[in-house]
Amino acid sequence: MGASRVLAPSRTRLGAPVIRIVERLAEIGGRPERSHDDALRQGMLVLASVLITLLSFIWVVTYAVHGHLLSAAIPATYQVLTALGLVVLARTGSFAVFRTTQLVAYLVLPALLQASLGGFVASSGMVLWAIFVPLAALALLGVRHSLGWLLAFFVEVVVLALLDPRLSQHPAGLPAGFVIAFFVLNVMGVTISAYVMLGYFVEQRERARVALEAEQERSERLLLNVLPGAIAERLKRDPGIIAEHYDEVTVLFADLVGFTAQTQVMPPDELVAMLDRIFSAFDQEVDAQSVEKIKTIGDAYMVAGGLPERRPGHVEAVARVALAMRAEIAAIAREPGCEWLAVRIGIDTGTAVAGVIGRRKFIYDLWGDTVNTASRMESHGLPGEIHVTERVAAALGDAFVLRPRGTIAVKSKGPMRTFLLDRERT
Repeated sequence: MGASRVLAPSRTRLGAPVIRIVERLAEIGGRPERSHDDALRQGMLVLASVLITLLSFIWVVTYAVHGHLLSAAIPATYQVLTALGLVVLARTGSFAVFRTTQLVAYLVLPALLQASLGGFVASSGMVLWAIFVPLAALALLGVRHSLGWLLAFFVEVVVLALLDPRLSQHPAGLPAGFVIAFFVLNVMGVTISAYVMLGYFVEQRERARVALEAEQERSERLLLNVLPGAIAERLKRDPGIIAEHYDEVTVLFADLVGFTAQTQVMPPDELVAMLDRIFSAFDQEVDAQSVEKIKTIGDAYMVAGGLPERRPGHVEAVARVALAMRAEIAAIAREPGCEWLAVRIGIDTGTAVAGVIGRRKFIYDLWGDTVNTASRMESHGLPGEIHVTERVAAALGDAFVLRPRGTIAVKSKGPMRTFLLDRERT
């Protein structure tokens, strides 16, 4: 990802003009392979350096007007060093060099300027600008690597304090009003520069956090599209094997009759669009009845009720899903060109084992005789009919209208007494 996209701050907080400037500064010497954090730190330091360079004009002009050319030359030197550093950064992309030279300049030049003006009082506490060094080092290098810069700042302040009696013997002689005004300016300047730098850093961190949360939410949605919610939570807590035995589950298989033949004649985009329309409608019915969509295989659709969380009424819930599926397909089949479409549905209820298989592409699946029997009910069923076992018919009782189909020979099962589900009683 390019740095201009990574570093674009929230336009609702800073204002478009400032943001455009920050984005351009962050691009100086930017490399495509740099990380988000590296780009963030680079843009932050460049911004702070430019701000301090602009503020330095006040000292250059003031000291030059009052005849203190040496003192004026020191902030002017910083301006030149920063300009050259930005040129080198733009050409070489070596941020480490720019970072080190800026930290050294922040540390050394305020001390030299204070010494040239005659100590703490005469210079209006110019060494205050060096406070920027440990703060910037902390943001740029982290706690461990910033400790040396913090120690250097303390040493510098102590040395200036020891030299102050001698330096104060030859003060610059600026008007008292200037000395006070510059003291206020120094305090405000250091505060504003540090605030802007750290504020920019914090804002970018906040944007990164928001982006991370959005990505996590997106990943969560994708995970929930693959696995039931309860299983997804268990898998996040414990990535081990998830398997459980269920005494009572209801399994449904639905297959679109004639769909395979249509794949030879329908344009691919129309075929996929129709399948998406049908399965999306099935998904809504599954959600409405609080049962689980297990998977789709081609034009086959598998549903289970009573898991992963055990619940009463799962047979009735799956029966309602089946009736809604049939009604949806019947409605589509009345449209021009869709007369060929029909659905064959099979349902059984009983015991099953469910669990998650795979490590790269997870799938929640079911195994057992109930699953196999439900599949047989579908394959031995009739177009437009809901074919159920005797166990399902018994569980539904008088709440639904069922028609006996009689005893049929079921592959791998032998003779079975089955029923056709017509409707729910009102």
